[in-house]
Amino acid sequence: MPTPRKVAVVTGAARGLGRAISQRLAEDDIDIAVWDLNLEGAEETAKMVAEMGVKTVACKVDTSSAADIAAAVQKTHDALGKVSILVNNAALSPFCKFEELTEEAWDSLMAINLKGPFLCTKAVIEDMKEAGWGRIVNISSSSAQTGASSMAHYAASKGGVIGFTKALALEYATRGITVNNVPPNFINTEGLREAPVDVEAFAQNSAPMKRTGKPRNIAAAVAFLASDDADYITGHTLGVNGGRYCN
Repeated sequence: MPTPRKVAVVTGAARGLGRAISQRLAEDDIDIAVWDLNLEGAEETAKMVAEMGVKTVACKVDTSSAADIAAAVQKTHDALGKVSILVNNAALSPFCKFEELTEEAWDSLMAINLKGPFLCTKAVIEDMKEAGWGRIVNISSSSAQTGASSMAHYAASKGGVIGFTKALALEYATRGITVNNVPPNFINTEGLREAPVDVEAFAQNSAPMKRTGKPRNIAAAVAFLASDDADYITGHTLGVNGGRYCN
């Protein structure tokens, strides 16, 4: 009986890190479900991935919505099959001084950055349990490890992602499912270039390597954690941060 192909769901994959992760996993002959609220961008990523020779599907998904996620899981199952890899990448990363931070802004960020990984994981964990094999890779942030001025809500949400990772890793350690997280530092993506700060100057002053990273740096870390070679690694925080935070 042939071994089923691996299927990865990558959230927030319309551009930036999610797109790079999708392409890197496709290099390993993994079929890709591209999930994003931006359907046009998701379809563009899916086209790029399809040109690499794997099957793919694009889904419009608000990852804070259980209904959206359920519909995307069904579409993914119909197009590609059961999910074996989940990369929780979708997130917001706004700047806001704490005294200007509203309850509404806090709640909306937590809905995407922390509730989103919870909902997405709940939606696909049965696929992994049935297969006795699964990989969950959460994209956290070095801001949760070091703190970040004017980003209290963001740092708190990503700290929650790290705690969520560790708890799930322990719960599923005997089920063939590993759960790890990758906290990036300053990665040169569209989102970073849109930030209201001089990113290059900030990286020069705060990162030991004195430069930003590349999306492929994060994608390579995710691909390793999603591989068979990483089957004895779980609950781990694999920092890709140019030395900003040393474990």
